[in-house]
This record gives sequence, C-alpha cells and structure tokens, in this order.
Amino acid sequence: MTIYNAPVRDIQFILHDVLDISGQDLPGYEDLDREFTDAILEAAGKVASDVLAPLNAVGDQQGCRLENGVVRTPDGFKAAFDQVREGGWTAIDCDPEYGGQGMPYVIGLSVGELMTASNMAFTMYQGLTHGAYSAIHAHGTDGQKATYLPKMVSCEWTGTMNLTEPHAGTDLGMLRTRAEPQDDGSYLITGQKIFISAGDHDMSENVIHLVLAKAPGGGEGTKGISLFIVPKYLVTEDGTPGERNKLSVGNLEHKMGIHGNSTCVMNYDGAKGWLLGDLHKGMRAMFTMMNEARIGVGLQGYAVADAAYQNAAAYARERLQGRAITGDANPSGPADPLIVHPDIRRNLMDQKSFLEGARALATWCAHLIDRSHLANDAEAEGLVSLLTPVVKGFLTDKGFETAVLAQQVFGGHGYIEEQGMSQFVRDIRITMTYEGANGVQALDLVGRKLAAEGGKPMMRFFDLVKHEIKTHETDEELRAGFLEPLKTASKDLQAAVMFFMEQGMKNPNTALAGSYDFMHLFGHVALGLMWTRMAAAARSALTEGAEDRDFFQSKLATGRYYMARQLPMTATHLARIRSGAEPVMALAENQF
Repeated sequence: MTIYNAPVRDIQFILHDVLDISGQDLPGYEDLDREFTDAILEAAGKVASDVLAPLNAVGDQQGCRLENGVVRTPDGFKAAFDQVREGGWTAIDCDPEYGGQGMPYVIGLSVGELMTASNMAFTMYQGLTHGAYSAIHAHGTDGQKATYLPKMVSCEWTGTMNLTEPHAGTDLGMLRTRAEPQDDGSYLITGQKIFISAGDHDMSENVIHLVLAKAPGGGEGTKGISLFIVPKYLVTEDGTPGERNKLSVGNLEHKMGIHGNSTCVMNYDGAKGWLLGDLHKGMRAMFTMMNEARIGVGLQGYAVADAAYQNAAAYARERLQGRAITGDANPSGPADPLIVHPDIRRNLMDQKSFLEGARALATWCAHLIDRSHLANDAEAEGLVSLLTPVVKGFLTDKGFETAVLAQQVFGGHGYIEEQGMSQFVRDIRITMTYEGANGVQALDLVGRKLAAEGGKPMMRFFDLVKHEIKTHETDEELRAGFLEPLKTASKDLQAAVMFFMEQGMKNPNTALAGSYDFMHLFGHVALGLMWTRMAAAARSALTEGAEDRDFFQSKLATGRYYMARQLPMTATHLARIRSGAEPVMALAENQF
C-alpha cells in the first residue's frame, strides 16, 4: 500500500513565510494566523491520510459500475463522502449565506491539495460540485441560488459540467444539444454529452447538471450557446428531490485511470432545464467554472505527483541496491540504500524542486483570485487570467513527468500494480487532457492572453520579476544562486514575447508553432520567481534565528537546484520558438 503524509509544514511556509496571508489587507485574511491555518490543515491532513488515502487503491481496483441505470461507487466511498461532508470540508470557501464557511479561496486550495493528493478520483466529486456552485453563485437568479446552493455547498446534492459531445471536443461551436423553450419558462434539453466526470453516482440525493446547449435564435458557433441547470431529479416546491428528469447514463467510460470517479455518457431526452445566466451567453457563464477548474486541474498535477514523490523518497531510503561509489554507506548490510546514488538524487531533486515551486505558484494564484474577488483588484484578475493556462498546462505536464520519475525510482517494481506507483501515473495522465487539452492552453496563452488589455498583465509579470530582483540585489547569496538565473530566464521570456510581436502578424503559424514551448518557458520563469521568493523567506527566517534551521536550509538547497538544473531550459524553449513555423509545417499532410 502507498503512503501519504500531508505536507502541512510546507504549505504553512508558503502561506505565512512567503505570502504573509494574515498580514494582507483582504476581508477574511486577518483571521488566518498560523495557529488557525495549522489547525485546519492538520485536520484536513488527517482526513486525507486516514480516510481517503486507504480508499485510493480500492477505487482504482473496483472502479464504478452501472447497474440498472444506477452508478455504484467503490466500496467505502459513500461512507467517506458522508464523513467529508459532515466535517464541512466541501463548504470551506463557500458563501456563508448558503451554508458555507466563508474562508478565502487560498485556504480552499490548500485543503484541496491534501484531499486530491490522497485520492484524486474521490475528490473530483466535490471538486466538480464546487465548480457548478461557483457558476450558479455568479450567474444564477436569487431563486436558483436559494434552490440549489445550500444543498450543493453541503454536497447533499452534487454538480457536474456538461460540455463535450462525441463529435465536438474543444470545438464547442459544433455542439448539437438543443434546448426548446417552454411556456413555463423552462427548456427541454435533448442531446448526448460524453466524458462527464461525476456524472452520476450513489453518494448524493441529487445531481445538478450544468449543460451547454443551443436554443433557437442564437446563430451558429459558440455565440449561440446557452447554459442550463438540469437536475437529475426535479426539485419540488418544498425543496426536495421529486420526479426523475428525462436524462440517463448511457454508459460508463473505461479509462486509463481515475477509475473511482464515474465518467459518464449522459443522454438528455427532453430533460427539463432552466437557463443559467443570459440567453445565448452560456460560454461566459461556463467559463466561471472552466477557469476555476483549470486552476484545480493544475493543482491535481502537482498534488498527485507529490504523493508519488513521497513514496519514491521513502523507497529510496529503504531499498538496498549497490554500493556508493565513494565508499560503503551501510557497511553492516548487504548493500547501500538507493538514495546514496547520485542519479537517484538527481531524480528525487527534479521531483522535489518542481513540486515545491508548483505549490507556491498555485497558492499565489489562489491569493490573486482572492484579491480579485475580495478587493475588486483588476490587476490581480488580469494577472491570474494570464497565469491560468500556465498553471493548468505546465503544472500538469511536469506533474505527469514527475510521477513517472517517481515510478522510475522503484525500477521494475514500479511497473507492478501492487506497488501502487502505476496508479499515480495513470491517474495523473488525464490532467494534461481534460478542461482544455494542454495544446489548447498554449494556444489560449499566446493567441489571447498575451495581448489581453494591450499586454498589461504580461508587463505586470515582468515588473514583479524586476521588483523581486531589485529588492534582494544586495544579498550576495541570493544574487548568485537565484537573482542572476532568474534575470537570465526572464530575458528569455521577454525575447520570446518580442519574437511573437515581430513575427506573429506576418505569419500566425510562427506564434502558434511556438506556443507550447512558450507555455513551458513561462512556467519555468514563474517557478523561478516562486523559488526566489521562497529563498528570500528562508534566508530571512535563518537570519532571525529560526529554530527549524534544517527546514529552511533544505528550501535554499532545493531552490538552488531548480535554478541551476531546471531554469536553464528557458534557453532551449526560446531556441525552439525562434526556429519558427517552417520546421513544424515542413511535411505535406500525406507525408505523416
């Protein structure tokens, strides 16, 4: 069985030493002192380690099953779901008006990491519900909010998002699901949706589907799309589930991973639904869910990889194989532990340095979302919008790579199912694909986000990098190990932006051919910025005489590794970008 230990100390370091959340001028942040957040994270970590982690393999091995039209979840899932609900974990950052605890999103994300790392497939049920809650909260009428949100906050009712159709994946303009208006103000929804995560199950009284469909008069393409609330059971006047709606599960997808989550084919056969938001403006309402979901998927990328890393590090300390090249490290035993070998150290340091940087980036983005929502900070909103495709695309690409590295530490045993490492690799793989495949994230970044607001968010990011470098320029240790590498990497990112500006208008394929490399280049610089901030915080703690010196020294060493071994990849990505579209587009279609 695999292990999972909640990295509470590491999360606290980001929240307090790096972000200083209790000192921020945001509503609700004044209560987030170390003692308070420690109590939350310790409790959440206990649920994650003791309740959810033991069910991870169970969900993988049993999967979900469709029986007489009802989806059954794996053994133990419903009891665990009840325990999570009753503990209030599904409501932690939801509106108190509807039964939520009203904590900032930055706490919701930190708790979400622990739950996701311990059991990704399970945690998706409440994760999808939170996204649906957010869309209704942002775009629903007062009546819709009163009807649905209290039950969704508590996860007595769960939620989904229904976008994809068999013939239309990313190209939502091709969708065929129809919505026919009725005299009572409702619509009849007819069509089929596929890949619907948590589409049906036996853990809640009702499932509230948010469904994209085309109503009459909307025209072609995405401009004609509307969003509808379509409950599994119609809600009666007293607020309880009533008659079964005309929708059904056509099939359960047989997947590479996340077997414990019910990924459904959903059939709508004249199901009754109600418009959410404005008619023919469904994409705006859906993107409330999508943007939240993309940050959440980025979180999945590093959270599951962290669980894999923990197991790899433990195995490397315990598994005896070979002798250290510099002399026996375990002379009384038959061999030395794997961790004495430099290539194993390289493997583990690649993992550790990415994971800690990724956690910092995602948590900072959660703080920007709080600043956007709680303080109406337009700069924060623009910055997090720019960073969202980077968080989703880069963190999941590198997260998958990290899980594979963790599996590699086990050698052949990592390929054997009973060790559990295969599940991490199989589960995390979907994060690169759903909620907008990573190639689409790269196109969105270069095609839309770079030019947003006349490029102001991108310039704001560069200003933040310059400010970080200037703030610590008198610190000799930071200058050599962090500031100079960050400055070099930032120049590579600026050069890539300039290349797109100079060449993109002449040949759009030039920018699009380099978009994936740009996403990774940007991701490395973002993690370089995070590591510089973490190094400064660690240096400050050590200067002030912190008792846990080993922790802070470890941060500095891990950060120096990232800056020396990973950040130089920006030069490679820039070289690829500058090669333009010609190498990418050189072959004729029939030559593939």
